Amino acid sequence: MENLLSMPPPAVLLATADELLLDDLLRLAAAAEVAPRVENDLLGLRRNWQTATLVVVGEDLADPLARTQPTRRSGVLLATRASPRTPPRSTPPPAPDPQWAALPGDSDAYRHALAIGAEGVFVLPTDEAALGDKLSDALDGGVRTAVTLAFVGGCGGAGATTLAAAVAITAGRRGLRSMLIDGDPLSGGIELVLGTETYEGSRWPALLNAAGRVSASALRAALPSVDGLAVLSWDQSDVTALPPEAMRSVLGAAQRSSDLVVVDLPRRPDPAAEEAFVRATSTLVVVPRDVRSCAAAARLVAPLREVAHDLRVVAREPGLNGLSALDVADHLSLPLAAKLGSERDLPSSLDEGRFDPRPRSALGRAAGEVLDLFGLYGLLAA
Repeated sequence: MENLLSMPPPAVLLATADELLLDDLLRLAAAAEVAPRVENDLLGLRRNWQTATLVVVGEDLADPLARTQPTRRSGVLLATRASPRTPPRSTPPPAPDPQWAALPGDSDAYRHALAIGAEGVFVLPTDEAALGDKLSDALDGGVRTAVTLAFVGGCGGAGATTLAAAVAITAGRRGLRSMLIDGDPLSGGIELVLGTETYEGSRWPALLNAAGRVSASALRAALPSVDGLAVLSWDQSDVTALPPEAMRSVLGAAQRSSDLVVVDLPRRPDPAAEEAFVRATSTLVVVPRDVRSCAAAARLVAPLREVAHDLRVVAREPGLNGLSALDVADHLSLPLAAKLGSERDLPSSLDEGRFDPRPRSALGRAAGEVLDLFGLYGLLAA
């Protein structure tokens, strides 16, 4: 006899006695590369109610389940098959909760969904794509809402790549699950900062054909890792362009598997970079505190305003007789995110492969300020 106590909890539970509906659900699960547990009665559904990451309940079992007054939980969906009597999308049934107001289908389905605490109703075959995405999310461990920070230099040599790497490393030291992405195929490369040129794992050239939905777990497993920080960078090939579709798919997968995604981006206009700017929580422009750098940054900021909805500036100390950090922020009409002091030994440390932004260093302090600004305290909050 099967030992239920020894079985691992399922990522996805499909519960229905409707054979036609189950066939549709199993087909969607196979397309999403999910191996679900199937239960065709109320007893099996209740047994796995609390343990599965995602529970898809057929409408045929929703009413019996509601009568048992199940414990409320997240990750519950109701699935049903369209019938000739199903009203079109243009005439959705009324519902007391706004989240149901725009959804199609039989009003009984929504009543049942509300009764079991479902987060949505999926009428097949119309909603197959949307339900397939939910199944894939469960395989990835659920949907995360990763903070995504894009870094760009306000001028050449501003130090944006170095700060991006420091922020990602500092986040990892705080216990946050992070990913660092080099979005500039023509830059010196994040690998040179981290000293990971010889690490095994995939680089951008292996992902140029990525399109649609990329598995978040597979992406993270394929990338080189530095103390738990997943890094996507470039190799020494002659690839000089990144398709926007690849950036879109890879960034989406990164966001689904991370607490923080850090993207280092080029200054020049680029469709792939625009994808990242649009999808970033915030874009931080690193600008040395001198007049020439501010003038160059002003030319960059104007077009960035078209694609980046939250622009901020990091003012970097250039040496003596420079502008103040507030002068830089005022000149660019941007909020000041952090101040970045100078580190005399940083260039030699990078050349020797000793990149280690300590908390009390200028780079470490600036990285900490950026993380604090976006509430990324990690284990420090414990």
